[in-house]
Amino acid sequence: MHAGTRRHTARLIPAALAAGLLLTACGTGAGSSASAEPTAKVTVTPAGGGSAAKLGSPISVKADGGKLTAVDVKDGEGAKVPGKLTADGASWTSEGKVLPKTTYTVTTKAKSTGGKESSATSTFTTEQADKVNKLTNTPGNGQTVGTGMPVSILFDHPIAKSHRAEVEKALKVTTQPHVEGAWGWVTDWSGKDRIDWRPKDYWPAGTKVSVRGGLGGLNSGDSGWFARDYDFDFTIGADHKAVIDVPSHTLTMYADGKAVGTVKGSAGSPQDPTRGGVHTVRSKNAAETMDSATIGHGNEWMLDSKWVTHLTASGTFLHSAPWNNSVGVVNNSHGCFGMTTSDAKRVYDFLTVGSTVEVKGTSSTKQTGVGNGLEVWQENWQQWQQRSALK
Repeated sequence: MHAGTRRHTARLIPAALAAGLLLTACGTGAGSSASAEPTAKVTVTPAGGGSAAKLGSPISVKADGGKLTAVDVKDGEGAKVPGKLTADGASWTSEGKVLPKTTYTVTTKAKSTGGKESSATSTFTTEQADKVNKLTNTPGNGQTVGTGMPVSILFDHPIAKSHRAEVEKALKVTTQPHVEGAWGWVTDWSGKDRIDWRPKDYWPAGTKVSVRGGLGGLNSGDSGWFARDYDFDFTIGADHKAVIDVPSHTLTMYADGKAVGTVKGSAGSPQDPTRGGVHTVRSKNAAETMDSATIGHGNEWMLDSKWVTHLTASGTFLHSAPWNNSVGVVNNSHGCFGMTTSDAKRVYDFLTVGSTVEVKGTSSTKQTGVGNGLEVWQENWQQWQQRSALK
């Protein structure tokens, strides 16, 4: 009997212990409350899963039943995605929108209202864009340009009018010193969409310019998306300008507003007068073949020229004209301003890309479109401002 009793007692002890553990887990004492405290519920949008996440939205992280203490988001290349955590820790939102065909890793730390800490990691991949819209910027990064140079951004694919305001808002121009200016939408000579930023007046020499385009993840319309941000910087160089007086066959060069030299030349004939207004030097070429077909004159001529300074995209140039025996005496060109080879080089060396050339006294009545080169000075400030999608 005694031995059997002891065996019976031995079997009861584990049962009693088990009952005690169950009570502790379900009890309401101070110790049991801490172990039952739920963690904060963290929700990441877009969510991970089998299907690719839609484009067009920022990354959002929210906490219910507590607050976020840290959020770290990286793209597929390990680059940190910037964002902002609210002061109360309730949510975090990325600065930009998700990029096409990109995998994101979201790591969070949170603390519940009862103080319980937790961490989690999730991933999601975005869908591929039907078309990726890229851009070409002028001036190039690090370039030094003249005082009439606009910021010019040419897009690979059209920008739908319904999306232009959002694209324009994402583009920022910062200058040192401060310079007033505005964006304007332009149809480039190529037919593509373009947006230019021009100062209200010519740039002060020495201005430092920074352009930042937070375009990554933006919808450009017609199934097109931007896949990254853009940024570039340039500097405004010396104040060099030129003025062509058509009746007197002269081009005068100005540095800091003072005349520093004059050359003789021949502008367009009465049949092909040189386009008037203020032009911006868009490019230069030390040697070039002048092809009549490029300006609508068929196969009339094919002439080699040196020291060519390009103004309009339609073919208004400053260049040497060694074939012209009446240079500086008769206006007989097809719209360009031709000079002797030595004078053309002098002008070529003086003017930089972005310098302005004003044509006065011409009989031309053609309105030069803003997209026909970098022709932003063909319009006054009030006209230019009307080109903004944010007006």
